[in-house]
Amino acid sequence: MDYKPLHITNGHSLTNYLFKLGLANETNTITWQEALCVGPTIEDLTSQEFIKIRKEFFKSFYDITLSRKEMTSELQKLDDVSAYTDIILWFEYDLFCHINLVAVISLLEQKGIYLPMHLVCSGRVEGQKGLKGLAELTPGDIKAHYESKVKLTVDDIALAKRVWKVYCGNDHNEFFPLIVRPSSFKYMSNCLKAHVKRFPDTRSGLSTLEYNILKLVQENSITSKHHLVGYTLHYQGYYGYGDLQLARVIDLLDIFFIEEDGILKLNRKGHLALNHQHNYQKEMNNNIYYGGVCCSDFKFNKEQNKLIKTIIHVN
Repeated sequence: MDYKPLHITNGHSLTNYLFKLGLANETNTITWQEALCVGPTIEDLTSQEFIKIRKEFFKSFYDITLSRKEMTSELQKLDDVSAYTDIILWFEYDLFCHINLVAVISLLEQKGIYLPMHLVCSGRVEGQKGLKGLAELTPGDIKAHYESKVKLTVDDIALAKRVWKVYCGNDHNEFFPLIVRPSSFKYMSNCLKAHVKRFPDTRSGLSTLEYNILKLVQENSITSKHHLVGYTLHYQGYYGYGDLQLARVIDLLDIFFIEEDGILKLNRKGHLALNHQHNYQKEMNNNIYYGGVCCSDFKFNKEQNKLIKTIIHVN
């Protein structure tokens, strides 16, 4: 049988890039368009309940109405994979991509698809500064990444399924043993560390990302929330959030800054939060779900390096 891979990409930008480079085409490519790192999820991605939950989340959180056809049309290509020899997963170094990645691997297993899987993952590129997304790579670099793709082992697939199961569960402390588990996922450890720090810090009520955004306001001449979104896109580390996700995070932080002479500046609450002198979790009222857990149900304790239940939610 001739070599014929099925490509699953992390978005339309990369899909179009691969088409342009002749590495893939419309008949053998699936574009994954979800953003599972925010909002509620359940483990069974093939269920009608999963589609219902995600539709309701997009409508309530982003005011985006998705049709069932929009959510399932690309995935119909998985109904018959008999023509393919293996699956190429194109996902990046960040948390946004890694949650989608483990979901895709779990979905393939749930649908009884056991073709060999290879991962093409971008991040650090030799001789270049910073972390690179796949669509940011030069044609030469992306072809080199493809040629050096990593075949996922049985243990890798088991880890991905475990990460997805924990993410959809109600105890994200179960991620800590997985952070140190060796695997072919070069950036998994960084992503899981970043995830647990999305929960409010016990001292300030701010997540690490929220804290870093306030630092950007403090240290730079930022003129508007829109300007702040642009800054944060470039300085968010391993989160990989897009404009929509960052805009909602910044809206939550509105209580911490004012506009003065055309510049965003921290107010008294902002300075107190950065100095860990007051906890603003209740005032921020952030009830976003991360998989199976509401953000407000747990706090991240830096000294203990664990998540602890918020007192009002302790049984």
